[in-house]
Amino acid sequence: MTINMTKNPVNDRSNWVERRLNLPALLEKRSHFLLGPRQTGKTSLIRHILKKVRVYDLLDHSIYLALSQNPGRLGQELSSGDRWVVIDEIQRLPILLNEIHRLIETRGVHFLLTGSSARKLRRGGVNLLGGRARTKYLHPLTYQELGDRFDFQRALNRGLLPSIYFSDDPKADLEAYAGLYLQQEIVAEGVTRNIPAFSRFLKVAALCNGTIVNFTNVANDAQVPRTTVYEYFEILKDTLVLYELPPWRKTKKRKPLASSKYFFFDVGVLAALQGREFRPGTPEFGEAFETYLMHELCSYRDYVSGEPLSFWRSTSGFEVDFIIGEHTAVEVKAKENVSLRDIKSLRALAEEKRLKRYLCVSLEPRRRRLEDVMVLPFKEFLEGLWSGQFK
Repeated sequence: MTINMTKNPVNDRSNWVERRLNLPALLEKRSHFLLGPRQTGKTSLIRHILKKVRVYDLLDHSIYLALSQNPGRLGQELSSGDRWVVIDEIQRLPILLNEIHRLIETRGVHFLLTGSSARKLRRGGVNLLGGRARTKYLHPLTYQELGDRFDFQRALNRGLLPSIYFSDDPKADLEAYAGLYLQQEIVAEGVTRNIPAFSRFLKVAALCNGTIVNFTNVANDAQVPRTTVYEYFEILKDTLVLYELPPWRKTKKRKPLASSKYFFFDVGVLAALQGREFRPGTPEFGEAFETYLMHELCSYRDYVSGEPLSFWRSTSGFEVDFIIGEHTAVEVKAKENVSLRDIKSLRALAEEKRLKRYLCVSLEPRRRRLEDVMVLPFKEFLEGLWSGQFK
């Protein structure tokens, strides 16, 4: 795909970053929905990888108007040579799914349908495709995709949205992104027109990042009803801005909690919403480090493994940040010297003897073992993750 290191990234071929998703391989098998938050690079990836494929961009007013007035026009315009077709921003015109369904059935056309909102697709009858289209997600850039262009401090303070990671003014771009999201995504959802109320909520929600949310407290701080807070959280999840991390509940010695945690999809967007920078040595830096690793784990899950992610917290207060599938526990410590006290929750979980390995991902320079726990430098962990070592 194209990376924005200049004002016109699409045309700067020297700055492409190859993405993990192989679109031709996906489309060879069947139709796919490709979902992801704004600016994760869906359109750029299509332009780079599917250069000769017919693309309908529903942000183009003339195309949108023509197909909204006559969805059957899509079939009329396709030729026998159009094996693959891209519909960009499909959530803007869910009614088009009926015609897409017909063309899949009658002509065997494979569609790539991109969007940033799962909510509108569900409302528009995505089930009409009934198993004829799989779903893939495009995330911000990953450690593996960036390779030697990866910079840890840059990733934590700018995030990994392609255009912002390489921006010459990331702070302004992140502020604009948050504003664009409020204006376009939320109003487009049609759930609320009270943008000031949602803006207050969004800032409060950002301060709850990586925690078990007390919805009553959020409602009080945001000055909105509790029921509205539930609805707002659903909007953030449906527009793929928020990840829900469910609890792992298979311990027997220690009773687990049953509430989920929530993470914003990009650490740079989180920084902009919180109005702060993440400086080493602060609690906020640890939160940013954990949020970044959540992004890498979600990307690996959606691109490669398909395994569930969860976290463990006992009623007595032990907590482990991530459980990968049913085999690996991961505790995140933004420290250069991990002590036994730092891994007490991992050691408590190890007593259950339910998982294969217990890892502490840290800022230490070299790996070492502390009792049942392997302490890993975060880059070594990421290299192991993306090479499939943790199964």
